[in-house]
Amino acid sequence: MRIGHGFDVHRFSDDPSRALWLGLNRVEGPGLDGHSDADVVAHALADALLGAAGLGDLGTHFPNSDVRWLGVASREILTLVTAKLEDASWRLVNADVTVVAEQPRLAPHRIAMEAALSEVVGAPVTLKATTSEGLGFTGRGEGIAAFAVCIVEERI
Repeated sequence: MRIGHGFDVHRFSDDPSRALWLGLNRVEGPGLDGHSDADVVAHALADALLGAAGLGDLGTHFPNSDVRWLGVASREILTLVTAKLEDASWRLVNADVTVVAEQPRLAPHRIAMEAALSEVVGAPVTLKATTSEGLGFTGRGEGIAAFAVCIVEERI
């Protein structure tokens, strides 16, 4: 059994047409800048999964310098990471993600996000949201951060 920890952060985009994706769900609010769809929740989870399995980090597998990943949906990233874990004989036991943001409020979307993430990774994923009480870049409303932890076990 192993533990993984992941982190991701994106600033809000100046592009009013950019969609906000969080936890594989489209959420009302300004979108986040990023090479892909900038889903900080899915990216933090994918990073934790890779770390737990000893497979490196998100940037190693999906570099922002590679045009193949330009605009890619994070559902695809998470699906590919889950397959990498299976290929390495690991399976996810459970994961937990914390989102740090002043906006948007995620409580109305939490159950849908947990369901979508759990479906893709094939194990329970829980999600929590908090603010940074007005401190730092998230507190100033400049972006969103997410932390994820997970437990994986060897497939027998």
